[in-house]
Amino acid sequence: MIKRTLYFGNPAYLSLQNEQMVIKMPEVENAPVPDTFKQEATRTVPVEDIGIVVLDNRRITITQGLIEALLDNNTALLSCSSSHLPVGLMLPMAGNTTLTERWRVQMDASLPLKKQLWQQTVQQKIRNQAAVLATKHGTVVKNMLAWATDVKSGDSDNLEGRAAAYYWKCAFPTIENFTRGQDGDYPNALLNYGYAILRAVIARSLVGSGLMVQMGIHHRNKYNAYCLADDIMEPYRPYVDSIVMDIVAQDEPTETLSKEQKVALLSLPTTEVIIDGKRSPLEVAAATTTASVYKCFAGESRKILYPEMNI
Repeated sequence: MIKRTLYFGNPAYLSLQNEQMVIKMPEVENAPVPDTFKQEATRTVPVEDIGIVVLDNRRITITQGLIEALLDNNTALLSCSSSHLPVGLMLPMAGNTTLTERWRVQMDASLPLKKQLWQQTVQQKIRNQAAVLATKHGTVVKNMLAWATDVKSGDSDNLEGRAAAYYWKCAFPTIENFTRGQDGDYPNALLNYGYAILRAVIARSLVGSGLMVQMGIHHRNKYNAYCLADDIMEPYRPYVDSIVMDIVAQDEPTETLSKEQKVALLSLPTTEVIIDGKRSPLEVAAATTTASVYKCFAGESRKILYPEMNI
């Protein structure tokens, strides 16, 4: 079942009742209006239907009971800063009944296996980047496809970096001297927002597959609590890029994200992708990918299933 992504950008009271998220607006609750009106203004959502919750206002109140229920349901809670960009991610500590066994299998994975899995990850990332450039801008991508083929175990030649330099040079042809960076100019904020949503989707799926998001196959930063999520999301990044390219083509540059832009990026979990020869919402595809990661760790498979973008 496709889970819902809920975004809260206004003050709200969020609580739990009968396994339902209860949503109340402070301006209605505190207004001198009849109780019947307040009841009509109250909304409820089944907790089991929720996959991601984005909290983007300092005047949101959420009860501990609701937090517990959401985490029990393997829901990702994403908190935003005063600049309306995601800054925190809360996940359940356990999302699978055989957690200890799966962690042991993950920790016992050999270095050669991790290098092979990273090779597959980089290859599919480059192929998907090439597909985005070809379909959005008609860019020549033979070089990228050749680089994808030439990626060695562990990407020892750093072809990911070479492909990225070419990719970002061509990604936004209407923006002169665009540079991709966390704190860079427009449309970097759009990319950051989309990647934060993607990271939450992938991290949630990894937890559901019983894997440690902290222990990556390539990323090893000791200050990063989501190394594996950052590894596995790489081939999915071009789906965010595609949405941002559409936004840039339609909108004027802005310093802050508009409501419409956030809506477009929050639609990412339901974006249709092709994985293992089948069409699937990205959120469901992520679960397929993370399940295949565990199978690789367990020796049941040698291939991670990633979505493939067509040129």
